[in-house]
Amino acid sequence: MSGKLPDVLERSEESPCQDEKPAAGVLELEDGTRFAGTLFGNRQGADGEVVFNTGMVGYVESLTDPSYRGQILSLTYPLVGNYGVPQMTEGSLRFESGSIQVRGLVVADCIDAYGHWEAGSSLDQWLREQDVVGLKGIDTRELTKILRSRGTMLGRIVNAASAKSPFSVSDPNASDLVRAVTVPKIVEHGSQGAGARTHILLVDCGCKRSILRELLDRDCDVTVVPYDHDLASVECDGILLSNGPGDPVQCQSTIANVAALLSRAKPVPIAGICLGCQIMALAAGAQTYKLPFGHRGQNQPVAQQGTESCRITSQNHGYAVRADSLPSDWDVWFTNLNDGTVEGIRHSNQPYFAVQFHPEAAPGPTDSRDFFDEFVEASRRE
Repeated sequence: MSGKLPDVLERSEESPCQDEKPAAGVLELEDGTRFAGTLFGNRQGADGEVVFNTGMVGYVESLTDPSYRGQILSLTYPLVGNYGVPQMTEGSLRFESGSIQVRGLVVADCIDAYGHWEAGSSLDQWLREQDVVGLKGIDTRELTKILRSRGTMLGRIVNAASAKSPFSVSDPNASDLVRAVTVPKIVEHGSQGAGARTHILLVDCGCKRSILRELLDRDCDVTVVPYDHDLASVECDGILLSNGPGDPVQCQSTIANVAALLSRAKPVPIAGICLGCQIMALAAGAQTYKLPFGHRGQNQPVAQQGTESCRITSQNHGYAVRADSLPSDWDVWFTNLNDGTVEGIRHSNQPYFAVQFHPEAAPGPTDSRDFFDEFVEASRRE
């Protein structure tokens, strides 16, 4: 073998901010709870919905996931940043969008001395470049216990000197967050030739890049459309509703467009992931509700109804479908083994199905990638 392999143990010798005086910061929740720590990143402060993720890896993928739009993300794993951040190029497999999506990041400890052969910068540097604030040095375990017992809350990260100002944070879920993360116009991927390749219409509600990659890896031509696009106007073999941020009821145009498709005499296969699952349920006439603290992590167990099959899944959502509100021709497909909530739905006799978890993982276990196989196969049969 020729050439020199990169030294995976090479460490960054110093932080570019080493000479900058640490700035005290505070995370303040709407119930008055306060956590004092040290600011990093852009140090300018932020507000939003405070949520937690229990994953031990994948902070790069999580921070760029559009489903976190409007949120301050707390990571429960105590050491964050130890493998740095890759160079943020357009085709990088480590990023789920073109920028950091969270409003702020909260960690117990941010590691500046990163070590990984793909790394191009530290987490602190990356947050500065992306103009995102971080807060370190707080008890994230205690924060998680509070959010689990009292429910997700609004919060803000501020400089300690500004922490005495009146608490005023607007709820991001009351706005149309999807509008901020959807593509502005139609984008084509694949060969788009005249051959027999399967043509998938991907409705971008804040789609992770890894979902698109799963479709392209299965030799599909993919047309990505904005979330409010007239879906009936595009000829395709199958339609996939993507993940995304916020309250699904804000996506009224998408819900109406999907409802029109569900009532077609000649059905086109339709699948959904995460927010896409909630949108499909609402389009079918079911209801959704806000979970107390959501599911965000890489170890959520789900059971497939009517089988002894259990899968470990990656998840990131704050809303769920009410099982008892599903119409009679829809069934619960998967159930969360921790709290019994709906993790998947499917129509009893039409090619319509959706999952609440993330079959593409990124990060997380790949137990459920057969979801894409089933969807593409259904699209090819029609």
